[in-house]
Amino acid sequence: MLDFNIRGENIEVTQAIRDYVQKRVGKLQKFFDNNVDSIAHVNLKIHPDKTAKVEVTIPLPYLVLRAEETSPDMYASVDLVTDKLERQIRKYKTKVNRKSREKGFKAIDFAATDETVAADNDQDDKLDVVRTKRVALKPMDNEEAILQMDMLGHDFFIYEDAETDAINIVYRRNDGRYGLIETGDNQ
Repeated sequence: MLDFNIRGENIEVTQAIRDYVQKRVGKLQKFFDNNVDSIAHVNLKIHPDKTAKVEVTIPLPYLVLRAEETSPDMYASVDLVTDKLERQIRKYKTKVNRKSREKGFKAIDFAATDETVAADNDQDDKLDVVRTKRVALKPMDNEEAILQMDMLGHDFFIYEDAETDAINIVYRRNDGRYGLIETGDNQ
């Protein structure tokens, strides 16, 4: 069963918008087995330039589905994000089902469809690792890691935090600012 947590930023979430989101995103339920319960976290946002952004996150056991779309119309953004999530599910459901069975996680199985077998044959090579790179992590602080990342022209950089000895990751966000992922017990 798919429940909804819908919130708005710079927009009042009217009953009409809420119903539309539940109707469109709720159609994804057909891809889940009946034993999967989750909450679709939907964030609706109106930007100052009047564009509408919709972000949907559906956490499942051992897997998170996430998509976001922006367009001039809120309803169109909901349609676009739903289509994107459906494409993700169709693309990866065979691999997710296979991996979950291998690891004994029955709870995340996607419902089987006729296209599953055909898609399985088409997608076998798409997730293969084609290159492995080994790096030595240097102790540094966040600012030095961001500087290194920018100098290398990368979108992320892995480093050892000089104060905590934990492995951290800095990354460039879509808005051009930076994010930090801390691992371990960094508190």
